Amino acid sequence: MAVNDDPRPQRPPEPDPADCCGGGCVRCIYDVHEDALERYERALAEWRQRHPSDDRG
Repeated sequence: MAVNDDPRPQRPPEPDPADCCGGGCVRCIYDVHEDALERYERALAEWRQRHPSDDRG
C-alpha cells in the first residue's frame, strides 16, 4: 500500500483558549479535544503498524 493511499493521521489542533467559556460545561472544548487526541493516538499507532519503515517519530 502506498503512503499516498494511507496518509499519516494528523494531530488535532489545540483549542484556542477563547473557545472555552469558563462556565464548567459538562463537555468542555478541552474534553472534546482530549477525546480527539485519544482517537489520533490510536489511529497513529495503527498507521505505524502499517508503515514500520516510516521514521518520522
